[in-house]
Amino acid sequence: MHILVTGGAGFIGSHIVDAYLQEGHQVVVVDNLSTGKKSNLNQAAILYQVDICSFEELEVIFQKYAFDVVNHHAAQINVRRSIEKPIFDAEINIIGSLNLFELCRKYRVKKCIFASSGGAVYGTVKQLPVDENAITKPLSPYGIAKLSVEQYLDYYYQVWNLERVILRYGNVYGPRQDPQGEAGVISIFCNNILRGDPCVIFGDGWKTRDYISVHDVASANLLALYSSSEIYNIGTGLETSVNQLIDILQKIAQQKISVIHDKDRMGEIERIALLSKKANELLGWKTTISLNKGIEEVFQWYQQKHCKSSN
Repeated sequence: MHILVTGGAGFIGSHIVDAYLQEGHQVVVVDNLSTGKKSNLNQAAILYQVDICSFEELEVIFQKYAFDVVNHHAAQINVRRSIEKPIFDAEINIIGSLNLFELCRKYRVKKCIFASSGGAVYGTVKQLPVDENAITKPLSPYGIAKLSVEQYLDYYYQVWNLERVILRYGNVYGPRQDPQGEAGVISIFCNNILRGDPCVIFGDGWKTRDYISVHDVASANLLALYSSSEIYNIGTGLETSVNQLIDILQKIAQQKISVIHDKDRMGEIERIALLSKKANELLGWKTTISLNKGIEEVFQWYQQKHCKSSN
């Protein structure tokens, strides 16, 4: 297949590019490199340093290649920034997405795979783990934008026959996650521990998330190439608190970790875990990496980075 991956030089996107290339697909990447890095990207992929908000530049790429699938991962991903700058968030996450979908319609792309957020779109839920039929009540502009894009994609599916697979992720972690740029708590903590800095916990540390390895997320994106139009949760179904993460990291790092508590942050949910039964049954997808094993991999990856930078 000919596949376009937006945000393909980013943390999650670059792993998906690797998975697609390994299966023999031809991959073109669009990334403005605001948070993505060329060093993340497989050299077999073709990179265009283009912003999804630039319709004209995007159209040149669509004119050059006959894409079978567009995998859309480019986004403004910071929940707190969406609260501070909701217009900025919407310009990228909604208008930028619409640019892509209009070009998919115009150039007869068969399918769009969209990276949504299982944490942000559901909001506060009564029963965990939550399935895809739960009421969606986002608590942040970021979550509102993700849900809006899902609904726009449904319009393009219903009216223009653009197949869409929506993947609602848990909290994705793994190698290549930028502790400065992408705000993944596991990568931030690993980096801080190795630098000798304290780990900052916002609130009491009992907020829970569903942490999913980027390798399992990449496999879901691979299977999504062959799925009919569906919405899937991609998570483990397990709640893990920030305090539990600290406990796991203390065992892996074999040291007592210095912790600082700061005030709670607005727009963040208290608890989440995603039921992925639908993905298990219809996609044939399952998680393969436990949280302990996954965190150990990330810690070792950061150790290697720190060794290289200190030499």
